[in-house]
Amino acid sequence: MFGSKTQALQRRAERVLPLGVNSNFRYWGEQITPYVQKAKGAHLWDVDGKKYIDYRMAFGPIILGHAYEAVDSKVIAEIQNGVLFAMTSELEVAVAELIVELSPAIEMARMACSGTEATMHAIRVARAYTGRDLILKFEGNYHGMHDHTLWSTYAPVEAYGNARSPIAVPGSSGIPKMMRDFIITLPFNDAEGFERVMKSYGEQIAAVITEPCQGNCAAINPQDGFLQLIRKKTEEYGCVFILDEVKTGFRIANGGAQEYYRITPDLITYAKALGNGYPVAAFGGKREIMSIIGQGVAVGGTYTNNKPGIAGAYATLNLLKTQPILKTIEKRGLRLMDGLKEIFEENDIPAVFTGYPAMFSFSLNIEKVTNQREWAKSDHALYIDLVEKAIARGIMPDHDAREPWFLSYSHSDADIDETLNVYAEIVKEVKR
Repeated sequence: MFGSKTQALQRRAERVLPLGVNSNFRYWGEQITPYVQKAKGAHLWDVDGKKYIDYRMAFGPIILGHAYEAVDSKVIAEIQNGVLFAMTSELEVAVAELIVELSPAIEMARMACSGTEATMHAIRVARAYTGRDLILKFEGNYHGMHDHTLWSTYAPVEAYGNARSPIAVPGSSGIPKMMRDFIITLPFNDAEGFERVMKSYGEQIAAVITEPCQGNCAAINPQDGFLQLIRKKTEEYGCVFILDEVKTGFRIANGGAQEYYRITPDLITYAKALGNGYPVAAFGGKREIMSIIGQGVAVGGTYTNNKPGIAGAYATLNLLKTQPILKTIEKRGLRLMDGLKEIFEENDIPAVFTGYPAMFSFSLNIEKVTNQREWAKSDHALYIDLVEKAIARGIMPDHDAREPWFLSYSHSDADIDETLNVYAEIVKEVKR
């Protein structure tokens, strides 16, 4: 699938990096793991010099395009005056003001460096605010690499037990067994199960945390009323509703899923598109809850005000605020989704599309996908076969069927046309 230089670099990397990468998600397997040379706009080049239309977009952060000049120029200008300080700059305040302005449910915010940090801090604040320990999360949702929520995320669904009484499965060795005492898991979109659990444990639950869609499981959408049910029941039992918008924030709408679904969670987490690829994240929410930070509640980090991330966020948010960027992405993404649907229909391959035009997925040879247990029954082998054929033709979605296709402002109509032409041909190939 990739050339000799890519394979040679993988062998070299494996001598000094576990799996030859710096995140497990970047490892595809022996001789099929890509290594990048450069990227610009909607395209990237591997170390063999082959060009691709990029639909991974760094797992979602690249909302404008790789090496986007208006963002990079702001970062370059700012870092010439220093990159890190043991005090706060005016630019940080301006970024927080933009987040509050664009986010319907946020009254105060704090910066962080990654989505993992943002969700970790939000959970601590929720526990401190409620005086409770339990966290409820949904199977297939990913909320970062910390031990608190890396449960029932990637395990084979057979390990999850019966849907009425799910088994929380750790997502890694090294997570203390006692952490299971602090987590409750449920299938996503299981309204009846959620109401039952809240009736039994609601007064012990500090927070219910969920993504608006299952960002690391085919971008499975919430069913009508599901997020609203979470809002209603968390209010009823005095729990904090944490909406993890690390993937959807500043991508599906300027106000994220809060705007899209018209919901008001208590705390919200951001990263990814916030800075067009620079290392920046944030969490925020109601003033009443956020105000306990510093009042016996520890939230900090040396790099939370790193100038590249803060400057990247400032430039990105101002562009989103003043230009029809997300509407443009939505229009092109919808054309790509509709075109792919038509291709699968013409070839009699059942395909369920989930997500949004700016980040979507499709599951093959299945009729319905509302949670991870259903998604697991889809045709992963066919999906990967198509992906590998597409990569050979210069189109690069993720090799993992759980990861959505991401679009950026730099994806052109010509890129969409080329992608559809390639998929029309490779889908016919697999049907022969």
